[in-house]
Amino acid sequence: MPLPRRGGEPRLAGARVIRTSLPRATPRSPKRVGRGAPLLSHAQRLTRRRHSSEQVPPEPEQADFRSGKWLQERAGGDARDPRHTPLARMSSRQRVSGTEEVVIPCASDSDSGSVDLQLSNLDDIQKGRPSVEFTDSDISDIPVLPQASLPDNLRLVTLQEPLNEASVERLVQSIQEVLHGELKGEPQKLEFLRSLSSLSQTIPYDESTESFIHRHTAEIVHVLSVLVQEEPPHSLTSLVFQEIFVTITDLSYQEVYLLFGSEDREDLLGLITKSIISLPALSTPIQLPRIVSNQAIEQECLYRETFEAFSVMLQSLVVKDPHLENFDSIFKHIDPWLQSDRDHERERATTVMAQVLKCLSSYLSLKLPLQFQRLGHLVAVMALLCGDPQKEVAEEAAEGTHYLLHITLRLKYITQDRDSKNLRETLKKCRDLLEQYSLKRFYCCPFKIVQVFEVFLDSQELGQFIMTVLDSLKSLPHPCIQQTAGELLITLVKNAEARFEKVPEIIGVICARLSIITLTSVRQQIISTVSLFVSRPKYTDTVLSHLLCHPVPYDRHLAELWRTLEVELSNTTWVLWRLLRKLQKCHEGPTQEKMAYVAVAVTDALYEVLMGNKLRAAAFRLFPQLLMTLLIQIHHSIGLTMSDVSIPSGLYAEQELPTEVTPLCFAIQATKTLLLRTLCWQEFSIMEKNGGWTLLKGEGHLQGVFLLANALMERSRLFAYKIMYLLVPLINRGNDKHKLTSAGFFVELLKSPMARRLPRLYSTIRLKTWLNEESKLFRILGLRGLCNLVRHREMREEIKNLLPCILNSLHETDERIILLAIQILLQLVRMLDSTTLAIMMKTLLSLFGDVRQDVHHFSMILFGASIKAVKHTEKKRVEDQVLESLVPLLLFSQDENHEIAKESRRVLTLSARFLNWKLPREVYCKDPLYIKPNEVRRVCKFFGEKSKGKIDILEQTLMYSKDPKLPIRRTAVLFVGLLSHYVDTNELKRKGTDWIENDLRELLQDPEPSLRIIASQALFRIQRVGNTSEAEISSSWLRKLLGCLHT
Repeated sequence: MPLPRRGGEPRLAGARVIRTSLPRATPRSPKRVGRGAPLLSHAQRLTRRRHSSEQVPPEPEQADFRSGKWLQERAGGDARDPRHTPLARMSSRQRVSGTEEVVIPCASDSDSGSVDLQLSNLDDIQKGRPSVEFTDSDISDIPVLPQASLPDNLRLVTLQEPLNEASVERLVQSIQEVLHGELKGEPQKLEFLRSLSSLSQTIPYDESTESFIHRHTAEIVHVLSVLVQEEPPHSLTSLVFQEIFVTITDLSYQEVYLLFGSEDREDLLGLITKSIISLPALSTPIQLPRIVSNQAIEQECLYRETFEAFSVMLQSLVVKDPHLENFDSIFKHIDPWLQSDRDHERERATTVMAQVLKCLSSYLSLKLPLQFQRLGHLVAVMALLCGDPQKEVAEEAAEGTHYLLHITLRLKYITQDRDSKNLRETLKKCRDLLEQYSLKRFYCCPFKIVQVFEVFLDSQELGQFIMTVLDSLKSLPHPCIQQTAGELLITLVKNAEARFEKVPEIIGVICARLSIITLTSVRQQIISTVSLFVSRPKYTDTVLSHLLCHPVPYDRHLAELWRTLEVELSNTTWVLWRLLRKLQKCHEGPTQEKMAYVAVAVTDALYEVLMGNKLRAAAFRLFPQLLMTLLIQIHHSIGLTMSDVSIPSGLYAEQELPTEVTPLCFAIQATKTLLLRTLCWQEFSIMEKNGGWTLLKGEGHLQGVFLLANALMERSRLFAYKIMYLLVPLINRGNDKHKLTSAGFFVELLKSPMARRLPRLYSTIRLKTWLNEESKLFRILGLRGLCNLVRHREMREEIKNLLPCILNSLHETDERIILLAIQILLQLVRMLDSTTLAIMMKTLLSLFGDVRQDVHHFSMILFGASIKAVKHTEKKRVEDQVLESLVPLLLFSQDENHEIAKESRRVLTLSARFLNWKLPREVYCKDPLYIKPNEVRRVCKFFGEKSKGKIDILEQTLMYSKDPKLPIRRTAVLFVGLLSHYVDTNELKRKGTDWIENDLRELLQDPEPSLRIIASQALFRIQRVGNTSEAEISSSWLRKLLGCLHT
C-alpha cells in the first residue's frame, strides 16, 4: 500500500501505547531562554502524556473502533473528509507486564498544521499573492514561495510541571542500570527508551541531567545501535523503532544530537534510515499474513506511526540548523534511497525528504559558514524524481522541490552580496520564469525546474547537477527516467553552458554512459550536450582533448558521437579547426622516435567526423588545411605500426593493442573520405586509376602528392588555388616531412596561371634556396618548381638568372635532377648567349652514351636545340662542340634503342647543316653498318676527309670501343679500322699506332665473337697502315738519294 498522500487521502491517525507508572514533568522557570521554550513535537507531547497518566484527559468511547461498521464507513466515506478518519486505534498489545496502558491518538494529517502541502492548492496560492519587486526585506515574496505555516507537531506548547529530584534520580538510576547491563525483552527496552525521553525533558532546568546525558552519550548511542540491530529485519510490527525515534526527537529538541558529531552517531543514523526505508512494501503478500482484519489494520497503523515518528525525528534535527550541518548528514544517508531501484523505497525516501525540506524552509535561519555544499546534487535528484514513473514519488518530489526553491533563495541571499546587481537580476529572472507557468504544471515538468534553479546554481553546483544526472543513467529501472535525465541534461547545458568548470569529468562520464543508454532519443540528447560544450570556444579544446583520450579505432558509441555532433553553423569551422590544429601541432616539432598518440586519435576522429558529414560546410571551408595536414600525416605514418606510437599508459588496459590497423590506414581513409565529402569524385577516381594511394603509402610518396595536386589542378582549380595561397607563408614551417610534403604540393601548383602573381620571395627566390639545399629531395623539388614555373613566358627572364645553379645540376648523379635541369634548359635555350651555349653543350657531350636511357636521350635533344639556338654570327664559338658531337652521334645512330638511334640521326643532321656538310645517304641506313661494308667505307671516307685538321676522329672513335653497349662497341671498332685509311698519315706517324693496337688486342678477348672478328680486322688494317707508312718513308729517302747521284 502506498504512503498516504498529502492533499489526497489523509493518513490514518496512529495509536500510541503508553505507560502510566512514571511521574509527569511540570515546568519550572527555565534557566536558559535560548534553549528553553523548545519547539515540542507531537512525539514529545506523547512522551509527556505517557509519564503522567493521572493527568491524561479521558478519551471518548470508541465503541465501533474494531467493528466491521467502522471498516465499511472507512471504505465508503470520503477519504478527504477528516470526519471519516478515526481519532485513535488500539495497540496490538493491550498490556505490558501488567502495567495499565492507555491509547493516545496521534494528530491527523488533515490538521491545519500538517507538514503536508497540497499541490492542488499551489495555483490558488500563486493567484492570491501579488507580484512584488525584490528588496532585501521581501525576497521571499516571489509568487511560488508563500510563508508556510508552522507544522502543528513542531509548534511551541506550554510546558508541564517539572519532575522532582527523586523522580529524576529514579530515571537516572534506571538508565544507568541499562547502560551497565543489558536489555531483555521488549517491555524493558520500551521502559528504557521512555525513561531516557522523560529525562530529556528535565535538561532545561536541571544541569546535572544535562551533564549526565552528555557524559553517557557514547553509551546511549551504542545501546540504541544494539536495539536497532536486535530488531527483526523487515519487521512491520515493532514498537521499539517508534520509541527510538521519539526518544531521539526529544533529545534533539534539547540540542542533544545522538545522530551527529562522531562516526558512531553517523553510523546510527545510517542504520536507522536503512531499517525504515528498506522495510518491505505493505502490499507484499509475504509480509502481510492472512489474519483477521483488525490485526492487519493494527499492523498498518503501527507501520504508519513508526514512519511518521521517523519523519518527525529527522525534521526535529533541522529545526535548529543554521549551518545546514545536520541537513547535510541527513541528505547523505537519504540520498542512496532516493535513487533506489525499488519503487516503495524511493517513495519513502522522497516523502521523508519532502517533509524535511518543508520543515527546514519553515524554520530556516541560516548563518555562515554553511556546511551543506551539495545543492546542485540535491536539485538534480529532486528534479529526476519529479519525472518518476510512480505518481506518488513524482508528487512528493514536486512538493519537496517547492520548499527547496525557498531554501535556495535564502541560501543564495545569505551567501552572495545583497547589493549585487547580479543577485537582483537573478531573482528577477527567477520570478519571470515562474510567472510563465502555473505552479502545478511547473513542478510536473523537470526541465522547467532546471530553468528556474539554474539561475541560482554556481559553477560548482552546476557541475554537481550534471554529474548527478549522468550518474542516474548508470542503472535505471524505468526508461522514462532516462528520458527525464536526457531532458534535464540538455536543458541545463543550453541555459548555463558558459558556467561549467569540470567539463572534462562531465565528458568522461558521458562517454562512459553512452554504452548503457538504450533510448535513441536520450542518446541524441546526450550527444547534443557534448555538441553544446564543444561549440563553446571556452570548452572546445577541453572537450576535444578528452574525446581523443580513447582507444582507436573508436568503438561504435564514440564513433556515433563523432559522426552526429550537431554544432551550430557559426561554430562548425571553429570546432573542426581546433581538431585539425591538434594534428598540425604534432607536425611542427622535430620528428620524434615515436609518433604522438594524439596524432593518430585526431586522424581517426577526422575520419569519423567526415563520415558523419554534419560539419560539411566547415569541411569545404577548411579543405586546403585538411588535405595538406592529412597528406603530411600520411608521410609521417609511412612504415609505422601501433607499436611505434607513444600510447598513454593504461589506455589499452582492458584490451589488446590492435595489430590490424596502423597510423597510415587511419590517415589514408581520412584523406579518401575528405575528397568524397567535398565532392572531389573525379580526383578520387584519378588517384584510384593511377595507383595514387599506393604511391602515397611508400617511397613514392611525393609522386602520389604530385598526382593528387595535378588532379586538383585539372578538376578543382578553386581548391588548388586556395591550397597554393595557404602554402605560400607556411611552406617552410614544421619538420622535414612537413616541409617536403608541402613543397611537393606547392611546386606542382606552380603550373597554374595564378603562380605568375606570386612575389619573387615566394617563387624563384624560394626555389633557388632549395637548389642549394643539402637534401637531394629539396633540390629535386626546386628544379621541379622551376620546370613548372618556366612554362609561363613572363617568368623565364627571371628564371634565367638561376642558370648557374641549373647548369650545375647537369653534373649531379641523380637522374631526376639531370632530367629536370634539361627540361628547364629546353625552355630557356633560345634565350642563352653563345658562351653559355658552348659551356652547356660541352657538358651535354659528356652525357652522350650515359647508361641511363632518359639522360642520354634528352641530352641529345637539348644538344640539338642548342645547335638551333646558335646565332649565325656566333657559330665559331660552338663549332668545336659540334665537331666533337659528330662521332658519338654517328655511333649512337646504331643504338639498339630505337628512340636514341632516331634522335642521334636527327641531331647529326643538324650538326652537318651547322657545318654546311652534306651527309651521305648511307648515314641514315637503319640496318647495322657492320653487315654493309661498302656503305661503311663511304661513310668513313666522308668523315675522315671532312675532319682532317679539325678533330682527331680516330682517337675519338676509339674511345667508344669500350662502351658498355655491344652495337656501339662493334661499330666503333669497325670505324677505327676503316678510318685509318683516311686520316692524316703524318699525324698518325707522329703518334704511332701502338696505343690503337693495344686497345684492339684487348678486344680480341671479348666474349662476343662478332666483336673479336671485327677487332682482328681493324688491328690488321692499323698494322698495315703503319707498315705502309714506314715503306713510303724509305722509298722517299732512296729517291732523294738517287736524285743527288744523278746530278
